[in-house]
Amino acid sequence: MAQGKTRKRKKRRKDPVWASTLVIVGALMMIVAGGTFVIKDTVFGFATRSVHTEDLLPQENEGRHASINGAKNILLIGIDPRPNQNPNDAIRADSILLLHIPETHDMAFLISIPRDTWVSIPKYNNGNRTYKGGKDKINGAFAEGGYGLTGKEQRKHGTTLLAATIKQNWGVTFDAAAIVDFVGFQDVVKVLGGVDMYIDVRTVSVHIGHDAQGNTKTPFEQRDAPGGGTQLIPIKGVTPVVYEVGYRHLEAWEALDFVRQRETLPNSDYDRQRHQQQFIKALLKKIASKEVIGSPGTLNKVLDVVGRAMTIDTGPFGLDDWIFAMRGIDGDRLLTLKTNNGGFHASTENSGAEALDQTTLDLLAAVRAKTVPEFVQNHSGIVGSS
Repeated sequence: MAQGKTRKRKKRRKDPVWASTLVIVGALMMIVAGGTFVIKDTVFGFATRSVHTEDLLPQENEGRHASINGAKNILLIGIDPRPNQNPNDAIRADSILLLHIPETHDMAFLISIPRDTWVSIPKYNNGNRTYKGGKDKINGAFAEGGYGLTGKEQRKHGTTLLAATIKQNWGVTFDAAAIVDFVGFQDVVKVLGGVDMYIDVRTVSVHIGHDAQGNTKTPFEQRDAPGGGTQLIPIKGVTPVVYEVGYRHLEAWEALDFVRQRETLPNSDYDRQRHQQQFIKALLKKIASKEVIGSPGTLNKVLDVVGRAMTIDTGPFGLDDWIFAMRGIDGDRLLTLKTNNGGFHASTENSGAEALDQTTLDLLAAVRAKTVPEFVQNHSGIVGSS
């Protein structure tokens, strides 16, 4: 990389994708071996023993009988609070994903909503503070909902306002929700011993490198560029780790580093999002492999770390209902869908934010109409390469 090379892109805070990766793994742990959970009570016990459940979404039609049949939507939220962060500080959602399961329950579609999407956020009172409503990036909805609160109340009100924002802007409602933070991601990958995946573009790490003595060092100094974006200044004597194109086994630290990269990639966040989706599938396949599924002890450890890293609201259904309903879905039947054709789509209202393009808006309309399989069949270009 040339000295002082600048990536020309919109300036934004670093977006840790490991959080969203674990969100998906956690929400789909019942998918990768659905039949196994139903058949083996001991394994089902492993799956549910450590799962942390809370009320994250308001219960609409509370008291009425709810059926697990029909199309379902799950809101997936990744957060990454800093180690020294004040408990009362607002936490923005680092990753926002919609998992749509059609009424046939034989496949699932994963849709990422760019965290910088410019939206209208509705008025909301969390019991401690009233937010007057207004325009902001969508990740601000989670922050405003939980502002001034901590722990369970912060998660509950943050999720509630984020879900209300999505409903107000695109009419999509949710049947369940899940929140996961960064710490558990590391544990899951370590327990699995890494993953095998195909690297589709040469990726240079801006976080990990080595000096002549083999010591691990940071290979670049990162500065805000005058015209926006990030300027990478190579540190003399430090060679960055490079992930070359091809199939390879990624150890836990490599997988974590690889899915973090965006600064050296042609399409920045959208390339990273694609790599994240590819990694998700690789992780799901590893969990579903005979090596893991065939070993109750190993599976127990995997599900234990996933469960401890998650907070789930299963809505009016039990976790066993979700598991049974999705028993026919495996990693190959999870389709990742591209938003904004895999590239930055600038908002006309705020130059530092994004808007959803027409195809993405039509996709969300198909979610509302419960016609996503038909929409995808007619718009095959939105299916990701994961």
